[in-house]
Amino acid sequence: MANMPQAAGFTDIDRDHWTTRWLPSRLRPFARLARWDRPIGIWLLLFPGWWSIAIAAPVAGSDDLRRFLVLMAAFAVGAIAMRGAGCTWNDILDRDIDAKVERTRGRPLPAGDATPGQAVAWMAMQAIVGAFVLASFNGFAIAVGLTSLLLVAIYPLMKRVTFWPQLVLGLAFNWGALLGWAEATGTLPVAAVALYVGGVAWTLVYDTIYAMQDQRDDSIVGVRSTARRFAGQPVAWLATFAVVTIAGFALAGILASVRWPYFVGVAAVGLHLTWQIATLRREQPADCLAKFRANRHIGWLLLGGILLARFL
Repeated sequence: MANMPQAAGFTDIDRDHWTTRWLPSRLRPFARLARWDRPIGIWLLLFPGWWSIAIAAPVAGSDDLRRFLVLMAAFAVGAIAMRGAGCTWNDILDRDIDAKVERTRGRPLPAGDATPGQAVAWMAMQAIVGAFVLASFNGFAIAVGLTSLLLVAIYPLMKRVTFWPQLVLGLAFNWGALLGWAEATGTLPVAAVALYVGGVAWTLVYDTIYAMQDQRDDSIVGVRSTARRFAGQPVAWLATFAVVTIAGFALAGILASVRWPYFVGVAAVGLHLTWQIATLRREQPADCLAKFRANRHIGWLLLGGILLARFL
């Protein structure tokens, strides 16, 4: 797999995105630093928080429902800001590596469309927006949110020292499962931890698939990933991570006493993961990218099950 062919000029940058067509040319590099042209990352960061809020937040009366909707909106704003800040930080640290990888050499920093100083300023602006959102939460939730910053800071460095950077990404990207519960209830029960663990395993599935796009270049420049670590048995490992995902989600529902529609959603997630793994063409970067992006459907399937369980 280390020498698998890759289409010349392959990139996951969407040249037809609205940020390219509508934004002034001087702003386009910053939209790309924040990955606005690839919103799948926002969804993957947002869904764990939405799941936990939907499970844990009271919804008995109109005031509860209003608070629920405000909290869901706040998490959406926070996810957009913090995903953008994290991607910008990643590009600052990885600009030399990105220049050597076919899929990423067109990013703003290696392409010379933005300077590192401009990227740092843009990262700070996005982080400030995220900080304002976090500051609106209760004290316990603020403390929970702040503890995730170390994971966010070290993640881009992990590909240099371990074949498990996807695990660190999962720990960071699913922190919303803990943060949402903490803000909704002021507590962190075992059910929240189970949801978090399921989310981390889910990240290991989708980001291992994502990393399969770059195995050839990664092996040349020395970047490590679970895709390279498990290149000999990718299906077995992806299936293992998928089983842990379903077990974590199911246990969260049992511990939180969520009604049966939730488990229909969990079953749908299991079927979707089975389809992804069974039909994955890991030697084709475009298919890996398509499977990765398809994980937004998993987020909606589980959220739909939760909402049906809570409101119907």
